[in-house]
Amino acid sequence: MSTSLLATWKKELDNKGKYPAYKRIAELINENIESGKLQPQDKLPPMRDLAEALGINYSTASRAYSEAKKRGLIDTTTGAGSFIKGKVPAVKPSLAPYEMTMNLVIEPSIPTLLEELKDGALSSIASADLLSSIRYQDFGGSPETKQCFLGLIKRRVMNATLDRVVSCPGIHSGLVALVTQLCSNQQIICVDSLTYPGIKTIAAQLGKTLFSLERDSDGPLVNAFEDACKTHDVAALYINPTMQNPTSASISKSRREALADVALLFSIPIIEDDAYGLISHDSAPTFATLAPELTYYINGLSKCFGPGMRTGFILCPTHRKAEYTAGALRSLNVMENPIMHTIVCRWINEGTLDHMIQAIKREANARQVMIKETLKIHSVSMEENAFHFWIKLPKHLGWNPSDLATKLRSLGVNAVSSAAFATDNNPPQALRICFGGPSSRQHCQEQMTILSELLNQPAHLARVMY
Repeated sequence: MSTSLLATWKKELDNKGKYPAYKRIAELINENIESGKLQPQDKLPPMRDLAEALGINYSTASRAYSEAKKRGLIDTTTGAGSFIKGKVPAVKPSLAPYEMTMNLVIEPSIPTLLEELKDGALSSIASADLLSSIRYQDFGGSPETKQCFLGLIKRRVMNATLDRVVSCPGIHSGLVALVTQLCSNQQIICVDSLTYPGIKTIAAQLGKTLFSLERDSDGPLVNAFEDACKTHDVAALYINPTMQNPTSASISKSRREALADVALLFSIPIIEDDAYGLISHDSAPTFATLAPELTYYINGLSKCFGPGMRTGFILCPTHRKAEYTAGALRSLNVMENPIMHTIVCRWINEGTLDHMIQAIKREANARQVMIKETLKIHSVSMEENAFHFWIKLPKHLGWNPSDLATKLRSLGVNAVSSAAFATDNNPPQALRICFGGPSSRQHCQEQMTILSELLNQPAHLARVMY
């Protein structure tokens, strides 16, 4: 950090009046990050040096760094010092082939199941009132569609009611509507320091600010969320608590309860993305169960059936909030596809959806056995029924996750670097690997063998990555 910048800070503090110096220093760090004068990984002076340069006492310098850390501006590592975290990087949609970056659901190639899907779809179209279906529709779903979706929601949220259900054209569209509706330009949305890349893309497109919450193996830290609520104007907490993308882990009941308590204390809306809930065996209560008056619960068929269906649903906190959400969706999408709803509801009511879910889970767990054996010497996080896993890379080998992911994708392995999921400019040495999609079990084994060989033969890796 330059002496000229410290000199500017001292002038600012000399003119601060009665405003607490430690808070002003935290604000100066934020202002300098916004202006680009401080960049991610820039090292800040030791507290004693800061105190001497600014003419303040050591305890004030210590409080200033603590305040900056609470605001998500810096990281402090014992023995190394304090470093700038920077702003959450904006993420634009990738131009890479979708199948090599998306977390694709397993597609079971079971002839009888495929026939069941086809028969249900054809029967739905044959019996539909086609003239009504091609007219403009009320947004948010017909009563029949919402009743159908309510049955799925009640598998995860027992206290759900029909008047709070809104349908949407996929989870992603629902998230766009919720972010648009809940967050003003002056507010922030709290997110896990490892999160679904879609929320980063949405925030970048809409010009919204994400605030990274420090995490441990059980998800976002409660103290980090509480500190954010105290120091910022928080619009919402976005969280993916079950079979999280990318780590595959589910947040414990106690951590969910503690985070919900903070949200209730500060009246912070919760956006609960339960995309994997219908295929998970997670028994912890949903946030919509713990804090129904604050939670927008969103789910869909992308991760338990197929992403091409573009069918999702939101359980809103109240009937009035459901009306607002339907209005936001209408302004973004005009209307949904009633023919698609007719087909999907037929599949749900006749049990086809459940047959697909069971087939996905069986195949996922069969592949997991193979993967665990192939990668048994590596640090792999993979929850039962999941079709993605999180693998930590040994730090001593010095691999760059982004370079390794690029190389793996060129070899046909669906790998994504931790940088795609990080919201704190400090991505861990890790990759997310998806083993779903249309590939066979044999193809999956070949992909995992390629991954294992690259991880186990660093000399070979060095030759191919130049």
